[in-house]
Order: sequence, then structure tokens, then C-alpha cells
Amino acid sequence: MAENIAEKKKAILESTLKLIQQNGFHGTPMSLVAKEAGVAAGTIYHYFDSKDTLILELFAYTQRQMQLTLQQGLHPEMDFEESFFLRWINRCQFYIDHPEVLFFLEQFVNSPFYPRCTQQSDHYQNEIKEFIELGNQHGILRDMPPKLMAMMIHSSIMTAAKVHITGKAHLSEKEFTQLAQMNWDGIRKL
Repeated sequence: MAENIAEKKKAILESTLKLIQQNGFHGTPMSLVAKEAGVAAGTIYHYFDSKDTLILELFAYTQRQMQLTLQQGLHPEMDFEESFFLRWINRCQFYIDHPEVLFFLEQFVNSPFYPRCTQQSDHYQNEIKEFIELGNQHGILRDMPPKLMAMMIHSSIMTAAKVHITGKAHLSEKEFTQLAQMNWDGIRKL
């Protein structure tokens, strides 16, 4: 029974992601989400008391999905530079594999919802900042505010993925690595 409930909630979240990519936040009413998810309209309100609650929980859901992917291949013995490249490539690949998440996050961070999310829900952004702060503590990275580095790194990842997804340029593995290298060269201490 609990598995069935979890599957319904997941179907609602996944349907909302798909619909937001197609229609945006305002063009995605709860009734359309229910239809797309194959559940009764009342079922949605059993899990989410409002559309706002659904969108905020969807953000947390996408963050959890992303964290699982981002950790793949990382291990404690990995040096900082190698870890940077793997994290950059993993993030970019995640967005390419899940374009609905990329488009959702772009809308979300530019909406009134983003300031309402908790620090805990924003673990993904904090993970980038923590990684940069660790590099600063060990004297590996340039002396520049972590916020600026995080903006540069994250925007390059999102842009590369978006250009690739939209077909504006088909980027090869070598080109993704070159983009990561440019980021690394921009943040590492010379």
C-alpha cells in the first residue's frame, strides 16, 4: 500500500515537471497535473495542499534526484582537480539527461518561489559553495568570493547543457571536457 502511495506522488511530481517544461508555472493548473499523472484531482490535494506546496516540493525532489547523480564516481582519494572535472561533467550530463529539470530550475530560481525554499532544499547550490570553500581553504583556488565562482561554474554548466539540448550545437565529450577545463583554469590558483 505504501509503495502505491509513493508511486502516485512520484507520478504527480514527474507529470508536473513535464507540464511545467511545456507550459510554464502559470500554464500548469492542478487539474492538468492530475490528468497527466492519471490520478483524481482530489488525490493531488491529499499530497499537496496547494500548487505552491507542489512546486516547492518539486524543487526539493529535483535536488534529491540531482544529488544522487552528482555523487557518481566520486571517492575520498580523488584529488581536487579530478573531483572538479567529474562534478562539472556529472552536472552537465544530468541536465542533458533530464532537460525538464533544467527548464524547471531556470524558472524556479527566477520566481517568487525560490526565496521561500529552505537552505536544506537548496543543498545543490550549497554543495557547489562548500566545494569552492574547501578549495580556498587548501589554497587550490583563486582568492575570489565563492559566490562569484559558483555563479560562473553553474552558469557555464547550464548554458552548455541547454545549447546541447536545444540542438544549437552538438557538443562532443571532448568539448564538454574543454569547457570544464576553461572553468578550472578560471578558478584555480596559478
